[in-house]
Amino acid sequence: VQLVESGEGSVQPGGSLRLFCAYSGDTRSRACMAWFRQVPGKGREAVARIHAIYGGSTFYTDSVKGRFAIGLTATGNQMYLRMDSLKPEDTGVYYCAAGPLTPNCARDYSAWGQGTQVTVS
Repeated sequence: VQLVESGEGSVQPGGSLRLFCAYSGDTRSRACMAWFRQVPGKGREAVARIHAIYGGSTFYTDSVKGRFAIGLTATGNQMYLRMDSLKPEDTGVYYCAAGPLTPNCARDYSAWGQGTQVTVS
């Protein structure tokens, strides 16, 4: 599975950004897809996850519920993360990830994008 991200940017608090992740490769190896966020000194946190092949169920960490939306574009093999009402604590490097099907897509991500910087200030 190959993942290529686009859409980095800087916005003021309350603004919006959209990130994209172009994917290719074995379908079963990307049955689950996710966006992770990493800030200096901390590990990567999964902020949004999606069943990319089976039903499209989505999962969000509490801090982004109601503000972020993960989805797949209708054409073009892309996953997106729509981020609204951005806060300074949303600042970080965002990675798209893919992995095989697991319960709630909670683990076992093995393919990663290159990371894209989001700054809210």
